[in-house]
Amino acid sequence: MSLPFETSRALERIPGIRHGFFGRRGGVSTGEFASLNVSESSGDKLNHVAENRAQIAGILGFSPDALVTMKQVHSVTVLEVTRQPAPGERPEADAFVTRVHGLALGILTADCTPILFADPDARVIGAAHAGWKGATGGISEATIAAMVDLGARPDRIIAAIGPTISAANYEVGPEFAATLLRDHRDAENRITRPEGGREHFDLPGFVFDHLIAAGIGLADDLGICTYAEPKKYFSHRYATHKAITTGRQLSVIGLGGL
Repeated sequence: MSLPFETSRALERIPGIRHGFFGRRGGVSTGEFASLNVSESSGDKLNHVAENRAQIAGILGFSPDALVTMKQVHSVTVLEVTRQPAPGERPEADAFVTRVHGLALGILTADCTPILFADPDARVIGAAHAGWKGATGGISEATIAAMVDLGARPDRIIAAIGPTISAANYEVGPEFAATLLRDHRDAENRITRPEGGREHFDLPGFVFDHLIAAGIGLADDLGICTYAEPKKYFSHRYATHKAITTGRQLSVIGLGGL
């Protein structure tokens, strides 16, 4: 079994922590979901989704039932994970943290920002889903605070930003830009407007800025655009523009493994 995936050089250096940013290549799904779709609500065959999830867990050294995901709702809710979930258990949240060995935290995305966190000394990890609502609402800061509650220290935390739609492909328009700048005056550098076009938003750049402002030790942005590489990544906006259906990819971080 071989699944292509990306890693953060910063997280790679931490012993005993395994992670990966997976795309759409390497699974068993077919058609518009080809081939590593992990979304149970996309319309894909559930047995294909289960196999794809199991393959991802296995390649990182985790059992399939150790992979924890949630029902992501674009909130700023962070949960602590202390045990393996019951089959089909999907709490509503957009980030979670743990210090339990053998658990793997998974974030589903198809343009939004997946963020993986780790404090190497405290052995506390986290994972967050940051769409524009979560990012501007403070999901990064909330995840860091939840890690601190488990013994982490902000200046030791390493965070990695995975495949996300880039500013060049994320048109938001003047109303969004005005609201963003009203609530986040320091975000002016993350709004651009191509000549003759409408405003664009640099979501991963905004996330990066807020991670640094929260005082973490290191933020690593992989710099991969989901929209620009439709053969490698699921992109909701690309699928919308092409009037097709799309799946979701998975970003995972875990302590130890099998």
